[in-house]
Amino acid sequence: MATDTFPEIKQLQIDRLRHMPVWRKVALMCQMGQTVRLLAQAGLRQRYAHETPERQRRRLADLLLGHELAAQVYGPLEEVE
Repeated sequence: MATDTFPEIKQLQIDRLRHMPVWRKVALMCQMGQTVRLLAQAGLRQRYAHETPERQRRRLADLLLGHELAAQVYGPLEEVE
């Protein structure tokens, strides 16, 4: 929770989350995951605009899985000069 939220509002948020059906909590988590992925992809497109979409997806795998696991799954990310 944000540190700048009034305690009464924070408690209201917690209470709403506690009483929310499980399916809704799962849906919210999926939406948050999609948002994080879209933000990461946008950042990679901005930082590596010169690279192909395939290389940008490979970089995304590094972010999501970590360098070691991404390299095991997709092979090493070879640097372009």
